[in-house]
Amino acid sequence: MTATASQTEASIPKPLWRSRLGKVARQYGLQIGITCVLLVIWGLFVMGAPETFLQSNIYAAYMSTIPFFAVIALPLTMIVIAGEMDLSFPSVMGVGMVAFTNVWLLTDQVGLAFIASLLAGAVVGFLNGVIVVKLKIPSLVATVGTQFFWRGFVLVVTNAGGVSLVPIKQHPLRQALVGRIGGYLPAQMIWAIVVAVLVWVFLNRHKFGAHVYLIGDNVESARLMGVNVDRTRMINFAILGMAAAFGGVLSSFEQSYFWVSLGDGYLLKTMASVFLGGTSVYGGVGTVYGTFIGCLIIGAIEAGIVAVGKVEIFGLVIKLSGFWTQLIYGLIIVISVSLQNILSRRLAR
Repeated sequence: MTATASQTEASIPKPLWRSRLGKVARQYGLQIGITCVLLVIWGLFVMGAPETFLQSNIYAAYMSTIPFFAVIALPLTMIVIAGEMDLSFPSVMGVGMVAFTNVWLLTDQVGLAFIASLLAGAVVGFLNGVIVVKLKIPSLVATVGTQFFWRGFVLVVTNAGGVSLVPIKQHPLRQALVGRIGGYLPAQMIWAIVVAVLVWVFLNRHKFGAHVYLIGDNVESARLMGVNVDRTRMINFAILGMAAAFGGVLSSFEQSYFWVSLGDGYLLKTMASVFLGGTSVYGGVGTVYGTFIGCLIIGAIEAGIVAVGKVEIFGLVIKLSGFWTQLIYGLIIVISVSLQNILSRRLAR
């Protein structure tokens, strides 16, 4: 009787809406998971500090700072999907600005200096790729070394001295990159969205993206399918280098000063955004949407903690400050990634 009942139940088709809902959930499980994390965190911040998070000023502040690492995290997603890692991008931000300031001071041409910055970043990124691909050094090890090398290069060339960018504060290029649209919307947020769209097109509508996923999933299979693995990897590193230089320009333009320490503090935020967004450290899995939402979460945490000020748990009042940021970064990443993995396994059944 039991077997007959089970067979009868299995033979009954599921409602069409349940079938479609299950398909969507399986296909977009990671995106749904990270969106839920964002909504939960935002809800907690609104309840903890409504006077801050129900006002527009906090969101203008977020949109002015998040793009500095978001424009790097998005291309970094492609690197990680391909099964590689690059830890040198904070230093590449400084290299790009060294190129910018030197060309600008020599020629007084801001546009030419901007192009030189992007080219310098691309060249440095390409060199990282050459070291990884041609010398067969693991990318994690190689980029730890180049991180120190390029930071030293910046300090030596500049003699550890910064450069004021106040003279170009009213330049059209600066206004286009970090100006305020309508007196409120930071232009850098628009550029972060533009970078997100470009990376999405590369990953989902271009053969380059298909090659990136294939390499991350199984590099030998990718070679058998005719993918030029070495070239794809080197281009990937070059794109990230250019993005790092672009992020450095945005950050320096916003502050109207080039600090030789440019890039310090961005490593953890950028990496956390990528992994929080569901990109697998083993390669082959990742989405632009996930990384973008991860950037919003990571960018909101510190200000949210300070705004909330204190929490009460089982009668125990805990005062929050910026020192809690690192702890909560780690806690949110571990919990969210664990939930995403559990959700992915259940939806795959």
